[in-house]
Amino acid sequence: MLELARGVSQWGGFKNAIIFLFNTGEEEGLNGAHSFITQHPWSSSVRLAVDLEAMGIGGKSSIFQTGPDPWAIESFAKVAKYPAAQIIAQDLFNSGLIKSSTDFQIYQEVAGLPGLDFAFTDSGAVYHTKNDKIELLRPGSLQHLGENMLAFLLETAGSSNIPKEKTVETGKDTSEDQAIFFDILGSYMVVYRQRLATMLQNSVVLQSILIWATSVSMGGYPAAGSLGLSLLSVLLMWVFSLGFSLLVAFVLPLICSSPAPYIANPWVVVGLFAAPAVLGALTGQHIGYLLLVKFLKSASTKREQNTSSVVEADRINLEAERWIYKSGFLQWLLILMAGNFYKIGSSYIAFLWLVSPAFAFGFLEATLTKARSPKPLKIATLVLGSALPVLISSGTFIRLTGTITGMIVRLERNPGNTPEWLGNVMVAVFVATVVCLTLVYLLSYFHLSGPKKSVVFASFALFGLTLAGVLSGTIPPFTEDVARTVNVVHVVESTGAHGDSPTQNSYISMFSQTPGKLVKELEHLDVEGFVCGKEKVTDFVAFTVNYGCWSSKDTENGWSESEIPTIKAKNDRVKDETVTEVSIDTKLSTRWILAINTNEIDDFKIEANSQELVQIGNSGGVDGWHIIQFSGGKNSPTKFDFTLFWSQNSTRSTQTKGDRKSPLLKLRTDVDRWTPKAERVLSKLPKWCSLFGKSTSPQGLAFLTSLPVDF
Repeated sequence: MLELARGVSQWGGFKNAIIFLFNTGEEEGLNGAHSFITQHPWSSSVRLAVDLEAMGIGGKSSIFQTGPDPWAIESFAKVAKYPAAQIIAQDLFNSGLIKSSTDFQIYQEVAGLPGLDFAFTDSGAVYHTKNDKIELLRPGSLQHLGENMLAFLLETAGSSNIPKEKTVETGKDTSEDQAIFFDILGSYMVVYRQRLATMLQNSVVLQSILIWATSVSMGGYPAAGSLGLSLLSVLLMWVFSLGFSLLVAFVLPLICSSPAPYIANPWVVVGLFAAPAVLGALTGQHIGYLLLVKFLKSASTKREQNTSSVVEADRINLEAERWIYKSGFLQWLLILMAGNFYKIGSSYIAFLWLVSPAFAFGFLEATLTKARSPKPLKIATLVLGSALPVLISSGTFIRLTGTITGMIVRLERNPGNTPEWLGNVMVAVFVATVVCLTLVYLLSYFHLSGPKKSVVFASFALFGLTLAGVLSGTIPPFTEDVARTVNVVHVVESTGAHGDSPTQNSYISMFSQTPGKLVKELEHLDVEGFVCGKEKVTDFVAFTVNYGCWSSKDTENGWSESEIPTIKAKNDRVKDETVTEVSIDTKLSTRWILAINTNEIDDFKIEANSQELVQIGNSGGVDGWHIIQFSGGKNSPTKFDFTLFWSQNSTRSTQTKGDRKSPLLKLRTDVDRWTPKAERVLSKLPKWCSLFGKSTSPQGLAFLTSLPVDF
């Protein structure tokens, strides 16, 4: 951004100003962007927002969100030197499959601004770890972002056509005006409106239905039966492909040291999951092919034959091969119909994979009379039909695979709460889906040819060699550069009568957001007294560790009782409603997280130094808790007054004395300091372990305390 500001400053004659907003607080809840939009006097003049993000540490800086006004993406496509953008990423965000958000959400939803959201996504496994640092960022990635953004900023600043109205103010339905966009090999960008996409896709769908209906009508019973069996072959292809790859996904955690052995080397996914998926797809499709041959033989015996049995058998085999090829049209037609109905932007992929192969087949293979016997499918048909779809969509599928494998390194928000095979299942389903979508035409060529056995052998060989490399350790699951996320926290739990001589429980907690047990890590900590398992659940307020390792040995040093936060109930009164006043002293900590039980408390307010921080009526709840996240500077207050307004459905009166299963308040305070025991543990961890740092993650020393409902 500084380099862009320097570059922009060399130009003049702008019609629009460019504001460079450097803000923090994104991880704490998009606070920096929200503060600018709601409080800064310049915010009312803003008409377009550009957000520069990172979900990795390299690769191209791609547009993964845009809208709602298409002007920005259209202008970017016109001037960008090396455009990178795929609407499929925006579709995934909008679907909720990616549980994440960026500052762009504030600009779009709160301010009603159109704009663009960019991000680096390569090497996502290093995100929020020690390796997520400037030294490892590729200069080419910065150059790519800089050249595209400088051209776009100059274009935008000098334009008279920048949107003048905010979308929330106009109240217009822009669904038909939203942009469909994608790049071709990072050199050219295609942008068009949803209105045009709907028109083209409706036309193709209607023509396809008309062609199929005419074909079945002219072909009669054999054609109708062949059509049904073609659909069955597609279904069997998906079932077997998913089945084979999912089998590997469930078995890997049982035989490997890490249930996700592909994180450091994403290409391993090809051998572990793509090879079984291809084998399964070919198996399922071949079963469909055999059923087709059997059906066509049965149909041929019912009509008069003027050819020999050998010639008729060849004709049936070739006809079955063609029906299997055409089953790809049916698959993509169904996907296009669904995408068009729900107005999914990435439906253009289905459009390409249907139209291009269908055109090639019609141009090179179609027969206009029954007198002509079918011939073997031409290789030219496959090349001509698949060249454009592969060219445009292959890069998207490859990058999505890398993004998904990178996300597995931090899959478990609550360590131990999900099965070890879950990450593998996600990867296996995605890989099998890509295989079935893209290879449906290619696989149809193998049922009559010798390469069928070669494909089976190659799939087994690739899978076997990859698995052998993983099991032997030749292909490590983690490296020093792409490490496993591990957190080491010195925890001090305060229990007892809150504020009145509480007792403390001190221990080191070690856990990981990456699937898998901490067996290999424990081998390096043999004398530190660690025990691992699910017996000790640690509630860090923002998340819960259901599986981890803990040790109470030598944990008395590095902290003092004066640092333990206190929660005291000052006043408890009943008038028209029950109100409780609570004071919290976080001591030396200016970073803390508090959870308030929404089953007991309807509303609350917070004050510090007689200043109201959270007003009544502005509270929200997540999973039964009001979550408050606070991060202040050196002069931040540490004493806070809470006013709690009880719910009419509170279970307070029915709580058994001393019952701590459902506390009223849960507090965690963080101190950025390593105790002697924690520092020793860190030094002994293998180099392929990396601390995971996020706003909700505890720092080196964490104090946990709570207030029960029956205080």
